[in-house]
Amino acid sequence: MIRVGFFFSLLAAARVLSTAFGLAQGGESQLRIIVFGAHPDDPEKVGGTMAKFIEQGHKVRLVSLTNGNAGHFEMGGGPLAQRRYRETQCAGQIIGAEYIVLDNDDGKLMPTLENREEVIRQIREFQADIVISPRPNDYHPDHRNTGLLVRDAAYMVTVPNIVASVPHLTKNPIFMYMSDRFTEPSPFVPDIVVAVDDVIEKKIDMYHCHESQMYEWLPYNRGILDSVPSDPSDRRDWLAETRGFRSSRPGETYRELLIQLYGQQKGSQVKQAEAFQVSEYGSQPSLEELKKLFPFFD
Repeated sequence: MIRVGFFFSLLAAARVLSTAFGLAQGGESQLRIIVFGAHPDDPEKVGGTMAKFIEQGHKVRLVSLTNGNAGHFEMGGGPLAQRRYRETQCAGQIIGAEYIVLDNDDGKLMPTLENREEVIRQIREFQADIVISPRPNDYHPDHRNTGLLVRDAAYMVTVPNIVASVPHLTKNPIFMYMSDRFTEPSPFVPDIVVAVDDVIEKKIDMYHCHESQMYEWLPYNRGILDSVPSDPSDRRDWLAETRGFRSSRPGETYRELLIQLYGQQKGSQVKQAEAFQVSEYGSQPSLEELKKLFPFFD
């Protein structure tokens, strides 16, 4: 017992020193970013930015809070969950990210204490510097509850007696939201935007891994299943077009902030971008601090 307590004391001391010198929790220069989604294929929404982090030597963990066992029209349960797990591993390998899938039923995710503690555990074990999730307002209840679970974990990751089996964080991470189109009770307001034109093919490849969703369930749900090509190469092109990965709409949406971050010449040319909003519930960085945490700007 004494040796365990001594180990935790040393660990806490190391974290304090790290914080004092302004270092990442996972090391002197390596950032650690964890992305929570409700379903397998949800973290891919920020796959471009995650690819860029990994290219610079940082660590990324993608987490789906459900196993996706309801997202189909011809199969479900265990076989679908296993298929979707394989799809996540394919997607993670595309960019070199760890991809974890929790065994909660799709469509039934609730903001329970048990689920909150699992989110806390994931953040602490990974020693996250940046935590990304959907906002707690969305069309899908699993998405909303994912946002709520992560939000409710934000302060608690620093409380020693909560999930006491995992050492608490002495430096609260920055919690950030993915972009969305919802306006009630308030619209998404970007604090940082990352140009991803140079990694957009990797992001498309990540989505291409999710065959059960991109080429089966979602087209069926939207009434366009007949338009999905049968040839894998044609499918990928169809996916890129239908999901807007060949358009400049994201860049146009965030043009002013892109120019502010990248300068007039580069910022005005960006087509594909991923935007993030800082949550009120974690550390509150300045724009200059954000630019250091997202080290993609000249």
